[in-house]
Amino acid sequence: MPQHISKGYKALMAEAEANVSSITASEAISLHTDPNTVIIDIRDIRELEREGRIPNSFHAPRGMLEFWVDPDSPYHKPIFAEDKTFVIQCASGWRSLLATDILQKMGLNPVLNLKGGFTAWKEAGGTIEKVEKK
Repeated sequence: MPQHISKGYKALMAEAEANVSSITASEAISLHTDPNTVIIDIRDIRELEREGRIPNSFHAPRGMLEFWVDPDSPYHKPIFAEDKTFVIQCASGWRSLLATDILQKMGLNPVLNLKGGFTAWKEAGGTIEKVEKK
């Protein structure tokens, strides 16, 4: 007998949307040069190599995000302990919306979702840099 889920991604996203603050691509572009703001790119490395990335963004793959944020984790990254505003972005804003919700629940603050993700950033004329394959 197949297993059924009790809550789908649309419900999870609706809950996250009610809990998190999101910013538009144009707002993110204006924050991009603010030294107190860090854009966190949670896309897979293959997406970065294929599409490029926002200059000076920090790559934190979605699968490792909670472990990199938690100072008690052996995988902790010091950037997440800095007193910064974190803008979370993915390709279209779905993964970043859910990730922003989780990070808020973890107590990371302030943390914002980039609505529309990297796609919206490109469409708004944000700068992009090429990522070389490793």
